[in-house]
Amino acid sequence: MSDWLWPALALMLVIEGLLPFISPRQWREVFLRATQMSDGQIRFIGLTSMLIGMGLLVLFGGS
Repeated sequence: MSDWLWPALALMLVIEGLLPFISPRQWREVFLRATQMSDGQIRFIGLTSMLIGMGLLVLFGGS
């Protein structure tokens, strides 16, 4: 499991850092809008993100 866990975490951090690096003003606006969302909306976004990630792992995970 650790054969892919650390590279996956590293890739996630690289992708997460792209928007603040490329466009800090837009990232700040997105972050401010996120702080105004309800808990339910944030949970829905988190659930959707997890489901898409799991789907991609199943689809392209190999082995």
